Amino acid sequence: MSKKKAKHSMTGHELERIATHFRLLGEPMRLKILQALCQEPRTVNDIVAAVDATQANVSKHLSLLATAGILTRQKDGQCVYYGLKDELTLKMCALVRGQLWD
Repeated sequence: MSKKKAKHSMTGHELERIATHFRLLGEPMRLKILQALCQEPRTVNDIVAAVDATQANVSKHLSLLATAGILTRQKDGQCVYYGLKDELTLKMCALVRGQLWD
């Protein structure tokens, strides 16, 4: 870990938001969902097939991730497409993976 000091201390609110983000990523099914969405937005049925889970389970996790601002949600007729709001979450996962397996 770097010995550099942070440029500024984080507020309690900032720390709570960061902790919430990490708690959301602490569930393996949510990471599978994010991995399934890393290339392009997909429908719930596509995600269900990609992660091999029930629609109810996937929908619950999609709702949490979308509410937290990690995913986008776009309705197109009868279909709802979910996609990554930004690449930060995938970059964080790649950094952790690199540290664990290097």
